[in-house]
Amino acid sequence: MSAARDVSRRDAVKLAGAATVAAAASTIQGAPFISKVKAANNQVPYAFIGTGGRGQYLLRHFNGIDSGRCVAVCDVYEPNLKKGIETSKDKPQGYFDYRELLARKDIEAVFVTTPLYMHFPVTRDALLAGKHVFCEKSLVFRPEEVHALRKLVNERPKQVLQVGLQRRYSKFYQTAKQMIDKGVIGNVTHAYAQWHRNPGWTMKEFPTRQRELNWRLFREFSGGLTAELASHQIDVADWFFGATPEFVVGVGGLEFVKDGRDVYDNIQLIYKYPRGQKLVYSSISTNKHLSLFQGTRTEFGERIMGTEGTIEITVGTDNEPAIGLWYSEPGPKVTKEEQKKKVEAVAGATLASTGSGARALPILFERDMVTGKESFIERELKFARRWLYAKGIMVPEESRNPVDIELEEFLDCVRTGSRPKADLEIGLSDSIAVMLSNLAMDEGRRVYFNEIDKMGLSQPAAANSRKT
Repeated sequence: MSAARDVSRRDAVKLAGAATVAAAASTIQGAPFISKVKAANNQVPYAFIGTGGRGQYLLRHFNGIDSGRCVAVCDVYEPNLKKGIETSKDKPQGYFDYRELLARKDIEAVFVTTPLYMHFPVTRDALLAGKHVFCEKSLVFRPEEVHALRKLVNERPKQVLQVGLQRRYSKFYQTAKQMIDKGVIGNVTHAYAQWHRNPGWTMKEFPTRQRELNWRLFREFSGGLTAELASHQIDVADWFFGATPEFVVGVGGLEFVKDGRDVYDNIQLIYKYPRGQKLVYSSISTNKHLSLFQGTRTEFGERIMGTEGTIEITVGTDNEPAIGLWYSEPGPKVTKEEQKKKVEAVAGATLASTGSGARALPILFERDMVTGKESFIERELKFARRWLYAKGIMVPEESRNPVDIELEEFLDCVRTGSRPKADLEIGLSDSIAVMLSNLAMDEGRRVYFNEIDKMGLSQPAAANSRKT
């Protein structure tokens, strides 16, 4: 190894620091992919319908995005409406009735961040009013809404519909998908995902609208843990497997939280995919331990398992970075005859030795790949970062939060007419999985995904608009 590559930890830290300074300098110089100044007349005027927890969260993210301008917000609960107005830097006009908001001609796009049971009626009315729509997952609530929304959107090809599945906008997840497609971890056969919380949702006291404001806890409004948590990770499995499930089986229970709710407080699901691949999913409300990433994170993450390796991955939060690790499958390949000899060599043995495990390696982005076209400094900076990654001193980090990216992409699609990564069919597939998973647990049977083709056809989607 050359002296230039044989860096000490101290030298590597210095070089990595230099990389940070160089990146900052490129921002100051106005690199177009980092710093964009939008003219006021190029900003998309948008509105939020639903300014509870999720709506306020997205509005805070929008305060750092200059490609749109919030002109109106709506919520039936006055405290949430006031918080929505206060949260946005644009100080939008407030409404209690979303239909009044939709009547405004100056609004081009609408964000639907209502409780799940209102997703379809609000999305439908927004599309009928000629608006582009970003709807949070899960896209629809009932089987009849699947058919109705598909028909409505297909009749309006010039209007954009995007679903809030932000993992599709994560650089880590996109890179993991590329690794899978290139065969880096071999033939992908299984996935494991969990979202464990302790205590999870709690019943809150409100002076009015008690059930509606605790909507996640009641089946008339909510799809429970499957809709609110599992939907994100089912979508990851569909994306990485390149398919949707054939059937689902599962067990759900309401055994540990006795506060009047009627949604399950723990669920376990198994999905079978067309090529034999399986997703095993768990969500509980009594323990948040996560065995991935050496236990350094809690609650949620996914493990993707192939014949030649494994990927462990989780999306970041506002306070924690995303993590992407992969492991090569340990041990040399052996023939069946060699394996048999190994087993027979140990008296009474019924299992061969498992051998030692592989060391975790970080998922690397393109910026860390050595192509041979770099300058000397650029190459050494890459070697420095990779050395730090290997020693666990530093980890690769996404340059931007996927939530910001998905919001910006929606506004870009509105301006250009492009198709979003998380489009109608991805959103509907995810919603179908939620509905059929809950049905499998409720009825204690194997539920096939083609059952949705006949479900809800005799019962039209609700035609009346409701306030939100």
